[in-house]
Amino acid sequence: MNKKLIDEIITTFKNTKCQMIENKRLIINTKKDIIHPLLKYLKDKEFTRLALISCVDWINDNEFEIIYILTSYLLEHEKSEINVIVKTRIARDKPQIKSIIPIFENAEFYEREICEMFGVHFEGHPRLISLFLEIKYDIPPFRKDFILREFCENTFDKIPPVGDEK
Repeated sequence: MNKKLIDEIITTFKNTKCQMIENKRLIINTKKDIIHPLLKYLKDKEFTRLALISCVDWINDNEFEIIYILTSYLLEHEKSEINVIVKTRIARDKPQIKSIIPIFENAEFYEREICEMFGVHFEGHPRLISLFLEIKYDIPPFRKDFILREFCENTFDKIPPVGDEK
């Protein structure tokens, strides 16, 4: 089944690379414009659970990598043991990618978190509002060029110590 699925993906989606690791993880690397049709295809192949969306900041490559992890709920089927990891890279300068909420409704909170923490805009997302942070930062805090020490000095060093009420 795994070999057949890989062959179908490579044949159907051009410029897509697949790699099976330990017969448990199928890693798919593709272009961002292929993400929507590929995720729809995988969902139709019974990988119906979006387990996670994550982001990696490849600052030296000037790119972000968006990672989608899918699983299947079919417990007595060999697909239930496979995690499908779909990866794509987007430009770091103006990071944007289409929202996958039309395919997986539970993507809403993952996309909001990635938008807030990395500054990636998800086109078509109905509610890209803050999820965790109370203020907006010039550089989102999970980017590698966010300088934590500078932020702490500018924020917390200005607070007078307790007991200096003179």
